Amino acid sequence: MPRPGPRTTYKYSDEFKATAVRLSNLPGVAVQDVADSLYIHPFMLSRWRKQVREGVIMAKSAEVDKEVAAELKELRRLKKAYARLQEEHNLLKKAIAFTSIRNRTSSPSSTSTKKSMKS
Repeated sequence: MPRPGPRTTYKYSDEFKATAVRLSNLPGVAVQDVADSLYIHPFMLSRWRKQVREGVIMAKSAEVDKEVAAELKELRRLKKAYARLQEEHNLLKKAIAFTSIRNRTSSPSSTSTKKSMKS
């Protein structure tokens, strides 16, 4: 439950908003990644994107820093690789469980067959 009292609100400049929107429009960069890196809510960034489309926010001097753009692309790539590795790990766990169940069920019958052959 929220605490009573005044909320802390931040006022972002149009230049900051335009830069955030330009970052989110880069190919291969997700809105969520940009919002996380700028410590803002993704809904706020989506609202800014809409305002830019409508022409409410305009800042011509806002340029996208190439290092930030590269970092966001790398973050996106790493997230995809991590998701793929998690899926591989889950598949291996299932394969191990399947194999161990199969070995347990086949072991008693194979040992009893071997004992009867020795007699």
